[in-house]
Amino acid sequence: MHRRQGLIAAAVAIGALVTGCGSDVVSVTPADGHADPLCSKAGAHWPDTVASQAKQAVSTAGKTEAAWGDPAIIARCGVSMPSPSEDCISANGVDWVMHELSDGKSFVTYGRLPAIQVLVPKDYAPEPMVLGAFSAAAKQIPQGQHRCS
Repeated sequence: MHRRQGLIAAAVAIGALVTGCGSDVVSVTPADGHADPLCSKAGAHWPDTVASQAKQAVSTAGKTEAAWGDPAIIARCGVSMPSPSEDCISANGVDWVMHELSDGKSFVTYGRLPAIQVLVPKDYAPEPMVLGAFSAAAKQIPQGQHRCS
């Protein structure tokens, strides 16, 4: 059930990614748990650039969502932690569960609650290469007992 909810959340956020292309402000839907204080802490550590792309303005007033480039790489804090998966990878000491999307990939931190989701369009392939930029933000949320094996 969690995987289905995560994919639905990714689809909503990817819809925002499409509407954000070509405009001055990227439309991002906040995650359900975005009000968690750990998300504010993580958001204070979003990188200035990702994949050589500058940070873009987003439609939300909070700091728990961010975007870079066009098409936009989108990060948002407060999503549910995904279920264990064979598509679990580590980047700079942070575990991520990857899901294929029609226009890119969704990565969600694994073992950290609240979780951070990063949506990466195909234009930035290989998509996992951008994850290192999010290590400082993800490490603001303590690692729980769940890890990639």
